[in-house]
Amino acid sequence: MSDGPIVAFSDGASKGNPGPGGWGVVIVTADGHVTELGGRAAHTTNNRMELTAAIEALSEIRDLPGRVAVYTDSTYVMKGMTEWLAQWKKRDWRTADRKPVKNVELWQRLEQAIHRHRVNW
Repeated sequence: MSDGPIVAFSDGASKGNPGPGGWGVVIVTADGHVTELGGRAAHTTNNRMELTAAIEALSEIRDLPGRVAVYTDSTYVMKGMTEWLAQWKKRDWRTADRKPVKNVELWQRLEQAIHRHRVNW
């Protein structure tokens, strides 16, 4: 087994915003095992699908120890996890202009999912 990280590629989209949408994930473990996951929603947004993809990726590998590299094309997910999350929590899940964080239940699930790993975004 390699010392490299588990790699997860995640993506989500919707046709219309909101509209029908889907998400997909490809996970590659350090020993080369590949897992593909996907799902859909009848009425959703692009951001919800992007978040769901990241959550599902981390949920799938919850019992595997080690580092995880999550690749996403979503600036929303990336900045949320690397820049905004700590401040949202300090402000009781409110944005800088004191509005409620959108998709808060998904952000909270994603935050819980990262605690099992050392995640690089």
